[in-house]
Amino acid sequence: MGLLDTDRRVLTLALARMADALGNSFLIVLLPAYIGEGYVAVDSLTGPLSVAGVSVLTVTPALLIGIVLSTFGFLNSFLQPFTGRLSDRTGVRKPFILGGLVLLALASGAYAFVSDYRLLLVLRALQGIGAALTVPATVALVSELGTTETRGSNFGVFNTFRLIGFGFGPIIAGVVLEVFSFNAAFGVAAAGALTSFVLVELTVDEPDTDGADAGDDLSIAVRGDDAVLDPVFALGIATVAMGICIAMFATLEAKINGKLDQSSILFGAEFGAVTLANVMFQVPIGTASDTYGRRPFIIAGFIILIPATIAQGYAPTPATMILARFVQGIAVAAVFAPSLAVAGDLAGAGESGSTLAVLTMGFGLGTAIGPLASGFLAAYGLATPFLIGGVLAALALAVVYTQVYETVPDATAVSASTGD
Repeated sequence: MGLLDTDRRVLTLALARMADALGNSFLIVLLPAYIGEGYVAVDSLTGPLSVAGVSVLTVTPALLIGIVLSTFGFLNSFLQPFTGRLSDRTGVRKPFILGGLVLLALASGAYAFVSDYRLLLVLRALQGIGAALTVPATVALVSELGTTETRGSNFGVFNTFRLIGFGFGPIIAGVVLEVFSFNAAFGVAAAGALTSFVLVELTVDEPDTDGADAGDDLSIAVRGDDAVLDPVFALGIATVAMGICIAMFATLEAKINGKLDQSSILFGAEFGAVTLANVMFQVPIGTASDTYGRRPFIIAGFIILIPATIAQGYAPTPATMILARFVQGIAVAAVFAPSLAVAGDLAGAGESGSTLAVLTMGFGLGTAIGPLASGFLAAYGLATPFLIGGVLAALALAVVYTQVYETVPDATAVSASTGD
């Protein structure tokens, strides 16, 4: 099954997610610049922070920027299991997707009218809530529109378009900001969410589901029936580690540029190499996992992730850094679509939202923790964050290898008959 054979509704959801991701990734570039150029007053909030007369922290503009960016990730991640379960209980997905997109659009447009840091934080929190409404419902709908024979391919297509939007968003943001203004850039971000709203509303119909099947329990299954951990929970843990490995790179721009004696343009190419590899490999790997099984690709992905992460701490040239990041992107592609497909395969009737939210929450947490962790660990040397990332990837491999079983019927027999 290829791109042209994908369900029209899945393609529409993928295009909608691309437009939304493009608009939201604008803000990764815009908000630090917006604060840094003085459009938002932060001077009164900086300085030593004391508790009981003891100075515990120095608040800097960089820290305030980090808090704004991390607010979205943490709020989005922690709310996803609850919004996913709520969408399961109600038996509908579109109202959650559309409501979340409205929040994302309104907050994106409102940035142009805000000059108080606290209001900026409120808007970023609203966007986190909007994403928490949208993401679990969207991936649940993608899962429900597929079967065991097509789910891997569906998620490969969906993730590919999402990554295209996320990867090109910062580039387009820089161009819009250079040619026009902050207001125009915030307008484009809002337009991305509104475009997604229109696509979903006009072209996506929900499959019939029974919300009553979802149950009232909001807890996440931790213990497995035939293993120590539930396989979806195990994949959630592994996905946190994967998210940390790929997200720690951004914080280290100054140190990496200094070590490799390179410009910001080359750093951008290195940063984007992960996205490029994902775009190239998500669909073929997702499609292959429908035939040959999910588990081999997930295990191979974590095996590749270990050296690809560690190599970034020792890359001697920009070319080798780009190569390491590209290989890391292949690893992520091998893990993510098959992992989502496993969660979809194992989700009970009416439970796709809460089950898949375990993985989307894990990835969101990883990408929120990664920059903070690398900023702290870099004090012990540039290689240290990447070494710790490699250790986390190795632990994730051990968890997946021992706790996750195959969910594609006869996948082992198919692999044997083809000599794989």
